[in-house]
Amino acid sequence: MDDWLILRDSITDLVPGDGGRVAVSGSHGGLYPASLASRAGLRAVLFNDAGIGRERAGVGGVMALDAVGMAAAGVDCMSARIGDARDALEHGCVSHANETAQALGVRPGMAVGEAVALLRDAPEPAGKLPPHQEAQTQKALRPGGAPVFLLDSASMVAPEHAGQLVVTGSHGALIGGDPARALKAPARVAVFNDAGLGPGEIGCSRLPALEAQGIAAVTVGAATARIGDAASALETGVISRANATARALGAREGLALRMWLYSLG
Repeated sequence: MDDWLILRDSITDLVPGDGGRVAVSGSHGGLYPASLASRAGLRAVLFNDAGIGRERAGVGGVMALDAVGMAAAGVDCMSARIGDARDALEHGCVSHANETAQALGVRPGMAVGEAVALLRDAPEPAGKLPPHQEAQTQKALRPGGAPVFLLDSASMVAPEHAGQLVVTGSHGALIGGDPARALKAPARVAVFNDAGLGPGEIGCSRLPALEAQGIAAVTVGAATARIGDAASALETGVISRANATARALGAREGLALRMWLYSLG
């Protein structure tokens, strides 16, 4: 692969030396991934649009990058598997492009391979987005009830979350298709955003991997909760998919996430 182009299944996989390059990322195009791309000094970036979703959170970062002159685009979640950068490059179709990318000729409907060729000539961004702090909080849904841990990113899951109720803002796809990256600790319950589900329902592919570990896992619909925002998942999220362990605990499609978690507390 040409050294100006890099593939990162997760934008958190960026490494020193990636600056100045064009990246195709498997991450959603929300504010936090956009901030990481900007802070790393990328020249341009493409993200999965994660089904666009509630309040257009799936491309919120794509559009925010215009403020610093960084070309960015969203890849239609139904054209490429979220969490899989190579699939985006080989099969993806652009759904959104910010004004900086449009000035280079990037348009919705364009193949990602064609878009990245245009982005090779993107100008160096004029600045960088400020750091975007992901929230990490906990709350009890009833007095004396079990705490619910709200983590905007699954990357924040840690050993202390073992056996706990964990709600993340991350997509529910296996990053790079790797079951070892399904969850960093054996939580009692794990919640993700389905990112528009995508080809073969890739957006909930962590669920069977977590089922194999005996972890109850569900996704909430992208249209019902802002991707990248765990509090949004808890407040307005509606379950879209559930693994067998979660169903045994009462989870079902169409049930408000908050109601299900309340029943477990």
